Amino acid sequence: MADIIIGRQQIFDQKLNIYAYELLFRGDDFDLNHKDGATQATNQVITDTILEVGLNTIVGPHKAFINFTTQNILDKTPLHLPKDRIVIEVLENVEIDSRIVANLKELSKLGYIIALDDFVFSEEWKPLVEFADIIKLDIMEMGESKTRELISRLKPYNVQLLAEKVETYAEYQYLVELGCDYFQGFFFNKPNIVSGKRISVNQSAAIQLLNTVNNPDVEFEDLTKIISLDVGLSYKLLHYINSAFFSLPNKISSISHAISYLGLKEIKRWINILTLASLSNKPEAVIQNALIRGKMCEELASLTGNKSDNFFLIGILSNLDSLLDIPLDEAISQLPLADNIVSAILHKEGLGGEALKCVISYEHWDISSISFKDIDQAIIGDTYIHSINWAKDVMGNIK
Repeated sequence: MADIIIGRQQIFDQKLNIYAYELLFRGDDFDLNHKDGATQATNQVITDTILEVGLNTIVGPHKAFINFTTQNILDKTPLHLPKDRIVIEVLENVEIDSRIVANLKELSKLGYIIALDDFVFSEEWKPLVEFADIIKLDIMEMGESKTRELISRLKPYNVQLLAEKVETYAEYQYLVELGCDYFQGFFFNKPNIVSGKRISVNQSAAIQLLNTVNNPDVEFEDLTKIISLDVGLSYKLLHYINSAFFSLPNKISSISHAISYLGLKEIKRWINILTLASLSNKPEAVIQNALIRGKMCEELASLTGNKSDNFFLIGILSNLDSLLDIPLDEAISQLPLADNIVSAILHKEGLGGEALKCVISYEHWDISSISFKDIDQAIIGDTYIHSINWAKDVMGNIK
């Protein structure tokens, strides 16, 4: 693959199910601030995503929003892509003229979904509003008052509204009330902290299990006893290890056999994943994001030749506040974690903290902060794609 790194950002529907992902990309051989460079970048991400990486690897069964420049639209580049899998995102700096309107209208009639990015109402863009499917609203740029005004102005048109840069649940809630259909931003991965919230009985039991499994002195016998006494855990462990994920020649029928086969490190990893998944009823994307963080932290450690035992745990527990809707330091304080793990999660200190900072920077597409030791950004990008694929497989085998 060329030296291009690919990221993604979730787009949710009103029920916080993933509707699509916007694809993000950056490369060394082109300048995205230059229109020719941006056109080349879009062409490159199409080649890498569709032909080399595979669309399903990055977005699964969901749609992919892809940014298209003026030249991309004039060249009818979207015709090279499956109309049922992509959304043509028309950038706000596209120069609107009769040719652009005609080409987009043609693509719309062929069944492609058209989205207008960072929309501001003007006479120039009005012809596109007539047939566009989705209009994206930058609520951070406009503020609540202008957002309400624009939504009111768009009501006569047959368009769906996508609010982007949504940062809090409060913003998400008022935008739902205003009739927005889709939402993009980091609000889903932040705690909706409620004053005086108490941890439920089931959450308390799950935290106790996390306490036990992450005790550095825990042994096989302890884990066997915990799992054997819980019918649900026993079933899920056997289902997990007998799945196609492991491709075992013979089925495993006992808990002790399963644990000895997986080994202490893997069984601890599995219990951490399963316990996190049981902690809340948050959207699946929150759990998946925690897994991606954990796996990517672990892979970054391996690439630098460091022991990666704690890196997975650092990554997944960095999302614990979102799962429990309590402050992260309060959630972490309930676990018997070593000081270096706590400082990595809370303060991004030490090697584990540096890896976590790199992973979160990638997640937020903060290009200038995507670095870890002397690893090339393109290789970091590859670990992200691999972590997405791994998390998707794990999610399919822990239910």
